[in-house]
Amino acid sequence: MGEVGLKDRFGRIISYLRVSVTDRCNLRCRYCMPPEGIELISHEEILRYEELTTILKIFVGLGLKRVRFTGGEPLVREGFVSFLKRVREKFPALGISLTTNGILLKKFREELSSIALDSLNISLDTLDPEKYRCITRLGKIEDVWEGIHAFLNGKTRLKLNVVAIKGFNDDEVLKFVELTKRFNLIVRFIEFMPVNTVVWKEGDFLSIVEIKEIIEKKYLLKECGYENGAGPAKYYTLPWGGKIGFIGAVSQHFCENCNRIRLTADGRLRTCLFGGPELDVKKLIRSGLREGEVSILIRDILQHKPKNRFEIAFKEDSYMSRIGG
Repeated sequence: MGEVGLKDRFGRIISYLRVSVTDRCNLRCRYCMPPEGIELISHEEILRYEELTTILKIFVGLGLKRVRFTGGEPLVREGFVSFLKRVREKFPALGISLTTNGILLKKFREELSSIALDSLNISLDTLDPEKYRCITRLGKIEDVWEGIHAFLNGKTRLKLNVVAIKGFNDDEVLKFVELTKRFNLIVRFIEFMPVNTVVWKEGDFLSIVEIKEIIEKKYLLKECGYENGAGPAKYYTLPWGGKIGFIGAVSQHFCENCNRIRLTADGRLRTCLFGGPELDVKKLIRSGLREGEVSILIRDILQHKPKNRFEIAFKEDSYMSRIGG
């Protein structure tokens, strides 16, 4: 690992990279994209695995500690699990995590188990089969649960990511909390983020404060802080030892501790989820620029990382499936 590390102009150490490997998905979640779906990036514009490996090599040299692979749905991309294996072999000290909707987990159980992922985040916004079919437009919750059970007794930490939506799943908050009694997993409640107003409506927003109030009417929560000291989730323990987290990116943003940047599926380095300055890393690599020169440009763009999300005007063409949710 690099010893110098990456710092922005506010002294935040950037050690965490989120990588979207595809904008394609096998679901059509209502808060992620419109009913007709989105215009997909052409295959020629998606970063190749060799290019992703080069970018990771550059970042590791700059002090990268953790990478999380997202999509779209990363497991729909051909060859992705084999690519993960190569990343683990080439960068053995790098923390590697995966975010998935869980539909294909059972299919790739053996291969993924052999990679020794640090964590596996599974998106699940309801425990009701009919509501799940409604919000995903295509999915079967039974497939997700088969994937969850396939990893419950393994060494990889399991986290359920629940996007909180008023009038949709606020009546299920306690049911999610109580999953930690039955299963060895962490439940994390995430505020619905206004990345695109086509799919985001103010009336759907449910704040972390409201979610905590629901829980604390029945259970005592004991705060245990941010994971790795930098968020995004602030964690709490429950009376039986279970653990839940809250990601309040809207009402309780963690910008002052932000340690991450994002790489979109088409190779743009994004300094903030909500927008801000970007660097077209794919263009630099395909133009034949040397790794050292790319490294310098990455350091430079980080000096323009916004202090907080309020400095940024939302980009109306942004969808979580493209940015990497």
